[in-house]
Amino acid sequence: MPLNDFTERLFGNLRRADQRRWAQAYLAALLITPGKKSVRRLADAVSASPTAMQSLRQFVSLSPWDWEPVMRELTRWTEGQGPASAWTLGRAVMPKRGQRSVGVHRCFDPSSGRTLNCQRGLGAFLCIGAVQVPVDWRLFLPAPWTEDVQLRKRARIPDTVEYRPLWAHALDLVDTLTARTASTGAPVVADMSDDPDVGLLLRGLSQRGRDFVVAVPQHLKVLPAGERASNVPGPISAKDHASSGSSPETVLISTPDGQQQSRRVHSALVHLPGVRTGPAAEYPYRLFTEVLPDNRTGAMWITSLTHRSLDNVASLAALRTCTGTAVTAMESDFGLLDFEGRSFPGWYHHMTLVSAAYTYQRLSRSSFPQPSPCCSLNISDHTQEQPQNAELRG
Repeated sequence: MPLNDFTERLFGNLRRADQRRWAQAYLAALLITPGKKSVRRLADAVSASPTAMQSLRQFVSLSPWDWEPVMRELTRWTEGQGPASAWTLGRAVMPKRGQRSVGVHRCFDPSSGRTLNCQRGLGAFLCIGAVQVPVDWRLFLPAPWTEDVQLRKRARIPDTVEYRPLWAHALDLVDTLTARTASTGAPVVADMSDDPDVGLLLRGLSQRGRDFVVAVPQHLKVLPAGERASNVPGPISAKDHASSGSSPETVLISTPDGQQQSRRVHSALVHLPGVRTGPAAEYPYRLFTEVLPDNRTGAMWITSLTHRSLDNVASLAALRTCTGTAVTAMESDFGLLDFEGRSFPGWYHHMTLVSAAYTYQRLSRSSFPQPSPCCSLNISDHTQEQPQNAELRG
């Protein structure tokens, strides 16, 4: 599909022609600009006008267009490229200087092993064949950002937005995809191994009747099921239960590109305290973990897919790596980390545009786009809102 047809489908709901034109210009610039995607470099890639940089910045940071219909169309277009075998949830950690960018806070980043001053986003990805593409995002706002009136006003946080923990954002993304998509049977795959409240996510998914493969903290309490239930009368940590009793079995993990890898895995049937979809004896879950080469236990996973083979659910768990790879590619090649604004709408606009560019590049059968006459924009009829100083300073 040509880029102009793609952007017309996604941004056709924007009420003004100049907004649609800048949307196409921004997507084209993300696709063709090497290296850092600063607004200046993006503008230089698609227009010779001296005011193009200001116009692009206004479009992303200040123009009041609704990103939700765009993401809805992106989801539908993505499904049109092939059925989704899974929905994965992945995180983006965006380091920031200072304290003025919306949602910025200090937190420990497990992937880097450091405490960072950053924004955190949670993304929903559709697995289409060997490709994972983002179709929605949620920005995590710590409580101070939702409770402080001045912070809310400065960052233009809508009145309807309240504090939500990560597990609640995850459920919100699942609910949104359920309303949008036809792939209602796709399992949810997520790494929540650092979330002490992951049980609330598992309960919410079970109540919705959604199958899942979720990485959980090793200390999560589980109740043994099946033959081992009588040997352990009460709750036990997931780590202790997974490594006790039976010997590990060998599974074949199939990667999205068709490769297979052999792994040793411990598994056991369990119940989850407080999580019930029916009579407890009839609805166990499966706990499993890889046995690493030095005999340490790897990530701890719980799945509702007890009717599927261990090979299959272990392969679904392996999608976590692919989600991380997609986020890394968006950071290095599509400007995920390069947003210069500070507002809540600006963040969502930027993430929408980056997601659309990445999805187009990965799934479109068109050749890689080059600058075209449609991107040499006439700025004289641009009448969007005047920029605010706070946004221009990034």
